[in-house]
Amino acid sequence: MTNSPIDPNKLDKLAQVAIKVGLQLQPGQDLLMTAPMTAAPLVRRITEHAYKAGAGLVTTIYSDEEATLARYKHARDESFDKAAGWLYQGMADAFKANTARLAIAGDNPMMLAGQDPDKVARANRANSAAYRPALELITGFDINWNIVSYPGTAWAKLVFPNDPEDVAVGKLADAIFAASRVDLEDPIAAWKEHNANLKKRWTWLNEKKFHSLHYSGPGTDLTVGLADGHRWKGGASEAKNGITCNPNIPTEEVFTTPHRERVSGYVRSTKPLSHNGTLIENIEARFEDGRLVELKASKGADVFNKVLDTDEGARRLGEVALVPNSSPISASGLLFYNTLYDENAACHIAMGQCYADCFEGGTKLSPEQIFAQGGNKSLIHIDWMIGSGEIDIDGVHADGRREPVMRKGEWA
Repeated sequence: MTNSPIDPNKLDKLAQVAIKVGLQLQPGQDLLMTAPMTAAPLVRRITEHAYKAGAGLVTTIYSDEEATLARYKHARDESFDKAAGWLYQGMADAFKANTARLAIAGDNPMMLAGQDPDKVARANRANSAAYRPALELITGFDINWNIVSYPGTAWAKLVFPNDPEDVAVGKLADAIFAASRVDLEDPIAAWKEHNANLKKRWTWLNEKKFHSLHYSGPGTDLTVGLADGHRWKGGASEAKNGITCNPNIPTEEVFTTPHRERVSGYVRSTKPLSHNGTLIENIEARFEDGRLVELKASKGADVFNKVLDTDEGARRLGEVALVPNSSPISASGLLFYNTLYDENAACHIAMGQCYADCFEGGTKLSPEQIFAQGGNKSLIHIDWMIGSGEIDIDGVHADGRREPVMRKGEWA
């Protein structure tokens, strides 16, 4: 495309941020990238900056929307219980050999909207199980990893439905660049400052060692117990291989691990959740002894409930995250239909798998020890938004003393 609506300078800056901030790729380190075919312009720039930074070997695995849809139209029924285990095993082997991981998000979030939900659920289950050996090395922070985004056309038209294609792509590109701080003069310095601010927040929370958080607001009266020996994190993190990386670009959250058995009360979502082609709206959930026992939604409840039946841990929490209502992504007023962005617009919780590094000494704990301290285990990890300008959050100490953490959606 000669006249692309995507600013080439900012795209190049995003590629630099991915390598220098997101991954902090080391000389001689290999890189494994996954991306939709539409994101090739960003893949090429990231590859160039990776090699300039001294990368060993850069390997990209592309996905294609048309090919994915062909499967749902024409594949034999039993194929939906299969996944390319050999591919994920290869990824796991690469990560064990200290290969860095970069994912480019940019697929059409509604790609599977018209497909049989049963086939979608089965394919996801098979994929999750096959991907587990590789995924555990990512969630366990064995390696430096990062996710960035590219403004695919179908995604852009979803966010800006009333604009012509090229205008929509340009607008989504600008929104991605702003959220990723690459519209600034010196994005790398801006990320350094942003990481320092997030560190201030999580340092304060770690000093407090709260026993639980209490959320109150419209349709919400929820107590989230925190795991024993939990640790708050946010922004840049050091992986087990000693490299400090920013896993998510953008990011506005500080987060930790809840105790899977100590969540009680009810909560209402404050933004829609886009999951596998379904927009799940106005979620209302009730928890007892850590388990989500009742879930209603004005739209998509059956889809969400089906996902929550994946395994025993799917109805329990694996993450709790705090995001101010005034975050740049929230201030944009956009619904991105993409969790990487939408979760950074509001406080959120995640059903399913916890992060091993959200524990004191977490990188040295075994999965059994993490489970014993209240960490959750599941094949899924799905974030949904429960924060707004009307939500108050208190930190509750073991003796019942309360301290304000957030008031009307802002840090107290």
